[in-house]
Amino acid sequence: MLPLYRSLLCLYPAAYRNEFGPEMTSVFAQARQDMREQSLLKRSFFYAREAGGLVSGAARSHLGYVPGNGWTPFRRFNMHRQFRFPRSTVFLMCVILAGVAFAIEKAQDIQADHNGAQLRTETAAPLILTFIIVYVAAAAAWGVLFALRRTGVHRLDKVQ
Repeated sequence: MLPLYRSLLCLYPAAYRNEFGPEMTSVFAQARQDMREQSLLKRSFFYAREAGGLVSGAARSHLGYVPGNGWTPFRRFNMHRQFRFPRSTVFLMCVILAGVAFAIEKAQDIQADHNGAQLRTETAAPLILTFIIVYVAAAAAWGVLFALRRTGVHRLDKVQ
């Protein structure tokens, strides 16, 4: 199936194929390795899904590409090297995770109170301590990168 996958990759534009082809082939080979011990039916669905994905992705890349800006009318995320999440996203995700953890803990307390059981006495201290350790480690790593002049700010200084 790997030779067929590589031949279907030729349907993509050359620039896209050169940039993402080896990675796509590697990911497919790993997924195929994981599917090796599955039933014939599951493997068949896997191969059909992968082949269909390659053909539809190639069609989208040819039909929907507007030269110059990479915009596609299909509104689907296409891979780009320069795409990065803002740093604030990581912080907001951690805040949301903490809120969900606290909501679950509160719901367990309410359920225990409703059932007449003794309320749990654990606190969120381990979670808060974990977040503090992670943020301190991230700040230390950023400090090291800043001292080595390898942060994004320093890279922007090199842009002409």
